Amino acid sequence: MDKFFKTQERGSSVGQELRAGLTTFLAMAYIIAVNPSLLSQAGVPVTAAVTATCIGAGVMTICMGLFSNRPLACASGMGVNAVVAFTLTAVAGGDWHAANAVIFIEGVAILVLVLCGLRGAIMDAIPVSLRHAISVGLGLFIAMIGLKDGGIITANDSTMVALGDVFSPTFLVGLISIVATVVVYSMNVKGALLIAIAIAVVAGIPLGITQVPAGIVSGLDFSSVGAPFLPDESGVMGIAKVVTNPTLLIFAFSLMMSDFFDTMGTAMAVAKQGEFLTDDGNVEDIKQILIVDSAAAAVGGLMGASSITTFVESTAGAADGGRTGLTSVTTGVLFILAAFFTPIISIVSSAATCGALVLVGFLMMSEVVEIDWSDLLQGFPAFMIVIGVPMTYSISNGIGFGFIAYVIVAVVTGQIKKVKPLMWVATAAFLVYFLIA
Repeated sequence: MDKFFKTQERGSSVGQELRAGLTTFLAMAYIIAVNPSLLSQAGVPVTAAVTATCIGAGVMTICMGLFSNRPLACASGMGVNAVVAFTLTAVAGGDWHAANAVIFIEGVAILVLVLCGLRGAIMDAIPVSLRHAISVGLGLFIAMIGLKDGGIITANDSTMVALGDVFSPTFLVGLISIVATVVVYSMNVKGALLIAIAIAVVAGIPLGITQVPAGIVSGLDFSSVGAPFLPDESGVMGIAKVVTNPTLLIFAFSLMMSDFFDTMGTAMAVAKQGEFLTDDGNVEDIKQILIVDSAAAAVGGLMGASSITTFVESTAGAADGGRTGLTSVTTGVLFILAAFFTPIISIVSSAATCGALVLVGFLMMSEVVEIDWSDLLQGFPAFMIVIGVPMTYSISNGIGFGFIAYVIVAVVTGQIKKVKPLMWVATAAFLVYFLIA
């Protein structure tokens, strides 16, 4: 394993990679409950959704580890699953098979773009200052997710966001998670994030957040597999509905744009923590990462699990020492095992992983000093990305803000020659995306 994954070469060890894989899995485990809950509202059988979520995430995460040899993990993406449940299924006349066919088509299309080299070329065309800004914006986004999961911040009609209920058990577990993470991490203890999660899980028992599992073993249901090609009551396959429905095809384009740039930002965030981000902001082995991620989207649609994508929570494992694909393989195997032991996995609440995500957000803020804030062309577009990602709760929206701002500032300051051709293409695509989203 050391020779294949190059663990020693990257300053790691097999034990460190296994631990990091477990940390990533625990940070992502909430998707096992959340994704089926959302998809069931579209009509997907709950047991089938659980199976598809676990097996799809497991297989594609293992593929990511073996093919790219980087510590990134994949699972059904939040946001897209809600679109499948509440929008696409309705547009498709209540047929969740057709909704997943949209995901399948989007995944195939973006895979073609990667194989043609377009996706990687666009990444190369992004100015270095914006690459640093994406990392900073992702750091704030990750911390915001952690604070939300821990009940530290909450939605508010008057102020948009507010402090959570300090007497809430979720708030207390989230607070314990943050304090435990900072204390253990400051002591330079190996596996600090994993230890802090375990402390928060234990603390959640008397507070009623850590639930006693209802059982141990759960069965598998593969009835959602092949969703795009499964017919409805009238005998029409989901994929046939999509290719003949312009509205659904527009949705496919919109989701492709989101997937295109979400993964770009996530890869840069994980690369920063996993030490495979170069000084000029390039992600090593990016083509392999993008190929697996794009194929994962198509596989998600095929499995009936919504779009499978690279998870930003992978940064937790990278921050805990994950440097190779062995971290991903470990996470993937745990997802597959989770398909059989869902009740046990459910004891790890999202509040328990709050501290890990907040710490990762803190670590990613170091990129902010790499941006020349005195230069309007570098500073303002970077600022739009940094605030756009967390405030719109969308990686792709924040990147879009920054791209458009960069082109505008370049034009008005007479620096239009600095805008590379593919930046123009990407900016135009974002304008279309924002108009139809």
